[in-house]
Amino acid sequence: MMSINVSLLLFVVSFSLVSSSVRGSVTYDDRAIVINGKRRILISGSIHYPRSTPEIWPDLIQKAKDGGLDVIETYVFWNGHEPSPGKFNFEGRYDVVKFIKLVQQAGLYLNLRIGPYICAEWNFGGFPVWLKYVPGMEFRADNQPFKIAMQGFVEKIVNMMKSENLFEPQGGPIIMAQIENEYGPVEWEIGAPGKPYAKWAAEMAVGLDTGVPWIMCKQEDAPDPVKDTCNGFYYENFKPNKPYKPKMWTEVWTAWYTKFGGPVPRRPAEDMAFAVARFIQNNGSFFNYYMYHGGTNFGRTTAGRFIATSYDYDAPLDEYGLLNEPKYGHLRDLHNAIKLSEPALVSSYAKVTWLGKNQENMQYDLPPWSISILPDCRTAVYNTARISSKRSQMKMTPIGGGLSWESYTEETPSADDSDTLSATLPFLNHVPISLATWTSTIIILCASSSVSIASDEGFLKNEKEPLLTVMSAGHVLHVFINGQLSGAVYGGLENPKLTYSGNVKLRAGINKISMLSVAVGLPNAGLHFETWNAGVLCLVTLSGLNEGTRDLTKQRWAYKVGMKGEMSSLHTSSGSSSVKWVKDLLLAQKQPLTWYKATFDAPEGNDPLALDMGSMGKGQIWINGKGVGRHWPGYIARGDCGECNYAGLYSETKCQTNCEQPSQRCPAELKISDIQIASYELPQGTCGNYHKSSCHAHKSNDAFEKNCIGQQSCSVNVVPEVFEGDPCPNTSKKLAVEVAKIFIGN
Repeated sequence: MMSINVSLLLFVVSFSLVSSSVRGSVTYDDRAIVINGKRRILISGSIHYPRSTPEIWPDLIQKAKDGGLDVIETYVFWNGHEPSPGKFNFEGRYDVVKFIKLVQQAGLYLNLRIGPYICAEWNFGGFPVWLKYVPGMEFRADNQPFKIAMQGFVEKIVNMMKSENLFEPQGGPIIMAQIENEYGPVEWEIGAPGKPYAKWAAEMAVGLDTGVPWIMCKQEDAPDPVKDTCNGFYYENFKPNKPYKPKMWTEVWTAWYTKFGGPVPRRPAEDMAFAVARFIQNNGSFFNYYMYHGGTNFGRTTAGRFIATSYDYDAPLDEYGLLNEPKYGHLRDLHNAIKLSEPALVSSYAKVTWLGKNQENMQYDLPPWSISILPDCRTAVYNTARISSKRSQMKMTPIGGGLSWESYTEETPSADDSDTLSATLPFLNHVPISLATWTSTIIILCASSSVSIASDEGFLKNEKEPLLTVMSAGHVLHVFINGQLSGAVYGGLENPKLTYSGNVKLRAGINKISMLSVAVGLPNAGLHFETWNAGVLCLVTLSGLNEGTRDLTKQRWAYKVGMKGEMSSLHTSSGSSSVKWVKDLLLAQKQPLTWYKATFDAPEGNDPLALDMGSMGKGQIWINGKGVGRHWPGYIARGDCGECNYAGLYSETKCQTNCEQPSQRCPAELKISDIQIASYELPQGTCGNYHKSSCHAHKSNDAFEKNCIGQQSCSVNVVPEVFEGDPCPNTSKKLAVEVAKIFIGN
């Protein structure tokens, strides 16, 4: 563990403006972003418009402004905007123009990260699936088909922004834009072939004449005038590739994303503030929280790494748009302190100075792993390790007395109908290969084939069933024999690929084997991921026959995409009337491929609505015909959810929560279970390591045990009478309290 005591002293000095590297009213120099001639320290936060709904955009943006932000940052989601070639969608959650205008109305700026590769734990990294099937296509390379498609989309977005007067020189809020995304590591992997593509992308973007600077994140060789930036947990030592460029941090990771089967990551507010203060202390001029509001991966937008529907990211605004305290308030106070220091910060380079024990007869008490900010070089207005905001705790309130459910079970999966294709394995690929499937991300593919069994097969007499083995790069596989479910296998975080191996009941004559393959999204990162596939791509064998092992891979298979119920739009009001639903839910429990529906009245008020799917299996959710996302409560979070100390380097495996609970479920109540230490007078040590001194009120614990055990929060008056006296009169008093909390089930 590393303990660092640091103070930040800020001095106002005179300066002369260095000539800018970019034309227009938004420029930059070595010390700051310059907007209409004014140098700024800019505080930004990521809010992705498709990960929330238009109804809550204004509230999210206003809360971001109230939290001290100057800028909203968002990606542009190519596969959401152009699901089929030349057919565009800019409505509903994808109305990017409306979102940007709301940002403008709130008086904030916007950083438009066009990409169009975005990664973002988003399906296929933001690329539309049809792009994979353009002849000669190679993603993110000096490849003519890719560059034509990429430039076409980037120009589409830029021209749309221009037509709406949304760039800052036009009076709009967009002060910068991003081309590509974290290409530097890819370029490093592939070597020389990556450099001409990076250079082309930068020159193409600059040539679009937006009037604002372009940036490339994690791109050390970003060519002028494009600005290189950094992404990560800590980057106080980052230096741009040219001395006349400002120091920009496009992704300050507020925690990490949640995966099915993984715990929920949290990052302490103290450490977040410490990382940001260190960056500003070391001459940073722009930083952006990734995420400020993470939101929800609606529908099938999550990537194929078992990414959960929740994209909460332990952001200052939680998945539901509520304040995540104390992180929201603690960072807001940090922003206010930075703004008090802004004139000095943009005028000079701050110097790190060790104060010693005293400075001008002033004493400064610095906790470990912390920074104090002194805008007037005398008064500490903020310390990164001292939190004044109260902790928030979300609580789910059940609505009514439960829902009345109906069910409908799909027909046994088959691929015999007229809408099927025929091929030999390997073919069962979750990346669609026809125009009919371009408009949605594939979740299910069904394949069927016939197997002839002779009447003299030995297993028919000795009843030792043959063994079916299927190797798959999908995430879930169900096997049906002659219309009956034979077994299923699920992939996981540690081994997403899977192998089904099970004995199957076959009869003499013709038998039908049907395999239902399910994918949890497509890959979103890596080298040449346009070549990656998901599904039954390898070997299918049947062993235990007279002939030994029969290879079924090369025989003819029929296959089709999706579930019949989805093709019939059972998730909509009109489509659901096309089938007969069963009201007795018991008839459909633990049945594969079953639809459930219920109706309820929307509750009054504006509080967010959540669904607790703890009693359900794996599946999809629709409300009023709109896809909410996946649920998978059967996947229990496995990890280390032990003690979390804010001090020391953070990583995505530190400060994990929700272990042994479903990975994606609203948290249970967190209640105080034990008072580990309470000391009134002169406690020694720091949080996590307090111990009592010789001056200690021996009744310190009593008041807290009486008022706090079993509560989510509590308050105790800090006066000697509460602790039955003052054993050390005429001394400065402190109170240290450490408690343990446990989760109480919903």
